[in-house]
Amino acid sequence: MSRSQTESLLSSTQSFFQNYLRQTRGASAHTVRAYRDALKLFFLFLADHERKPVAGLTLDDVRVNTVLAFLQHIETKRGNSAITRNCRLAAVRSFVQYLLRHDVTRAGQYSAILAIRTKRATRRAVTYLEPEEARALIAAIDARSRHGQRDRALLLFLYNTGARVGEALSLRPSALRLDRPRQVRLPGVSNSTNAAGEVFALAVLRRPVCDSVVRRLSLPYSKLRTLAVRNTPCSLAISAAAAHNGSGIGSRPVWGFRHCAKRP
Repeated sequence: MSRSQTESLLSSTQSFFQNYLRQTRGASAHTVRAYRDALKLFFLFLADHERKPVAGLTLDDVRVNTVLAFLQHIETKRGNSAITRNCRLAAVRSFVQYLLRHDVTRAGQYSAILAIRTKRATRRAVTYLEPEEARALIAAIDARSRHGQRDRALLLFLYNTGARVGEALSLRPSALRLDRPRQVRLPGVSNSTNAAGEVFALAVLRRPVCDSVVRRLSLPYSKLRTLAVRNTPCSLAISAAAAHNGSGIGSRPVWGFRHCAKRP
């Protein structure tokens, strides 16, 4: 194995994410993260399968038999569903298609991978709450406590905007507009693009949601504008102290919200 072969795979992977996905395809941040996670799992499996470090992998290691073994590993060892298996395959296919455009000497090797079919999967029925059920769930929250304020703000925001939990946790004050016209910019949704090239979608906020957010953060509008200038992380599940200090937050506080949502 030559050093140039190793560098070829590593440089191709970097170019795939930085140039092809972001610039050529204009993929959303969610797509980039999904492909990143899928290829990370694939490379880790490949390194274990070939008994070499990830840094020692080459383009010759990306073969149809290793991809099939990886897909089998996903379902049997990791216990993933056929839908997840197909999503991982889509990421690998996209990467291999990119390789084929720049490395025609391995066209047969890549075409065999592209011929792998997706597996038929049973799709679950989409479950949702009727308006009356949503109102009952919100009314069951005791907003007198700090945790209750958090749960109410987060639940109202998710129900109003349809945002994902990760999007709600990563919101910054600069994305919120709590006066008229009340709205929020949700990142990673391919609806609009700002001057910096960031992809986002605009969602209208109802007045109760705005009031609940302000009460949750215990911050006046003037303080929110100051944090917006600093672009400080300030999610709906963050504490007032963390908002003042500008610290980030993980998904742990959401578990309290989920527990509340499961109460009878």
